[in-house]
Amino acid sequence: MADTNFSQSPRWAIQVSHLTYQHSPSSPSSLLDVSFALPLGSRTILIGANGAGKSTLLQLLAGKRLITSTNADVRVKDRDVFRNTPSGVTFLGTEWAMNPVVRGDISVSAFLDSVGGYRHKERRDLLLDILDVDLDWRMHQISDGERRRVQLCFGLMVPWEVLLLDEVTVDLDVLVRSDLLDFLQEDSIKRNATILYATHIFDGLNDFPTNVIHMRFGAIVEPPVTWPPDIASGNPANSSLYTVALNWLKEDREERKKLEKEGQKTRGARREQAVPSDSETFYRKYDYSH
Repeated sequence: MADTNFSQSPRWAIQVSHLTYQHSPSSPSSLLDVSFALPLGSRTILIGANGAGKSTLLQLLAGKRLITSTNADVRVKDRDVFRNTPSGVTFLGTEWAMNPVVRGDISVSAFLDSVGGYRHKERRDLLLDILDVDLDWRMHQISDGERRRVQLCFGLMVPWEVLLLDEVTVDLDVLVRSDLLDFLQEDSIKRNATILYATHIFDGLNDFPTNVIHMRFGAIVEPPVTWPPDIASGNPANSSLYTVALNWLKEDREERKKLEKEGQKTRGARREQAVPSDSETFYRKYDYSH
């Protein structure tokens, strides 16, 4: 089991204890009694099916959502993320690229200068090369993938101590993604910085993490597992991250099917649902023209 003894906090970058979270009082828990700790300098991949709670967890660690539970303890760099916001924490998620502010008629060069790029010229220029960004691009004319590259340059040009990534490589081509992962790994090692990365793309990640976490239905299935695995973990020593993730997700689906048999809400087609034989009656409820 992972060490969650907060009295030894200097060794931990992220500490979470008994975290339960609901988006609203009437909604089911998105996170349920989550507890884990990640050491300084670790690079952790967060694995789970869609809806497992990965994005919610990352947003809470970034202080973008507030919890009301008095039992929960959520710390980054040994500081309460809600009441004593730590410095040196960078969160990059998918919603940035859809923000109208970053889709205006402005050049990439002017945009980066407007957010302080000139103060971090060496790292900015390194990232511009790695991400293959053209400073003359206009933000309102570029593709989603190109806009994602600008986001990553903007988010990473300031040196970070804890980096929270939520599916931010989904729009990148395979070459840029590979170069970015190499940079993040080297940067983490060189500066003893910590990365927690939620993704569904495992190609090229096998040598990246020091730990992996498996989330299911808003809970941690088991504490962070050291990567690469050893025989004692139940996985062959030469297991690929893709294979481990695929097996975990298959287990998650089987667990969900067991819950469905117990009366939980099901996914997929509802074949027992009665369908009106009269087509006009069937489609009327989908007619929004009136």
